[in-house]
Amino acid sequence: MGDIVHTLPAATALRQAFPDATIGWVVEERWAELLCTLPEPRSGLRSPRRPLVDRLHTVDTKKWRQSPFSTQTWERMAASLSELRAPQYQVAVDLQGAARSALLARWSGAPVIYGSALPRENIASMWYTQQIIAGGTHVVEQNLSLAAAIAPIPSELPAVEFPHDAAAEKQWDGWLRARDIGDLVLFNPGAGWGAKQWLPERYGEVAAQLSRDGLRSLINFGPGEDAMAQAAEAASKGSAEAIGQSLTELIALTRRAKLFIGGDTGPMHLAAAMHVPVVALFGPTDPARNGPFGTRSVILRSPESPTTHKRRAEPDAGLLSISVDQVVAAAHQLLGASRG
Repeated sequence: MGDIVHTLPAATALRQAFPDATIGWVVEERWAELLCTLPEPRSGLRSPRRPLVDRLHTVDTKKWRQSPFSTQTWERMAASLSELRAPQYQVAVDLQGAARSALLARWSGAPVIYGSALPRENIASMWYTQQIIAGGTHVVEQNLSLAAAIAPIPSELPAVEFPHDAAAEKQWDGWLRARDIGDLVLFNPGAGWGAKQWLPERYGEVAAQLSRDGLRSLINFGPGEDAMAQAAEAASKGSAEAIGQSLTELIALTRRAKLFIGGDTGPMHLAAAMHVPVVALFGPTDPARNGPFGTRSVILRSPESPTTHKRRAEPDAGLLSISVDQVVAAAHQLLGASRG
């Protein structure tokens, strides 16, 4: 999810440079709602429900890897390959830098494939015809520098537009109004692996303290994160509610948040891209590269945290040294002195 959000500014810049071009995006099925609402067709004229791309090509590489030798897998792969090649793309751009994304770029049939000279996975560069030395520190800046090799990029960060689902927007307006929720804080205790996860009970304690300022909190959680969200909810002592939702619903809810609090994870990057102020809790990953980009933020990280992408299950010790009071103070700082 974070990779897609970090790529959106570069893709938006390319759209601005080529307003009449057919732009397609290959995406894992589970993240498609970041680019297109569920009821909207995956190809055709752009609309608020699919504002950026003309064609959305979805794949499910996880399922493919689970049954690589089944006839059904090969049939699905063949269908996806045929659908990807149909538009006869002239250029493919791999902004993820992974072996599978580079291979999909090659599968597109595009004769020209752009990619980083130093991709995330070295093997990816085998499939590039144009290797670009990416500039910048943050991954958003690196992606923009890659796009700049294809077309002139504006000096200002392009305004990213997320899909707009009228039903989800109306649903949240009614839901929040019925509960008399005005200033909303959105929490996200989950993350890709354990080392990036602050204790869920502490999120609940932060919510309880912020409730004294009249702030109401919702705890977002994804598949498999139910227990974590429930632990945060219990620790909040009634000041926060855990709520699972689709990506379309999360986009609509994030638009309504006054503040986001969470770790290095997709929903945090989504909030930053939507210009919601962010309190970001970092452990082993580098906020200079992966931190909240394009919004007001306070990043909390201990000097004890080593920079590593090893997917350790246990929470990072440096991350755990960040206190509840530090997070509350950062929240007050972003919300303004009137809430201090």
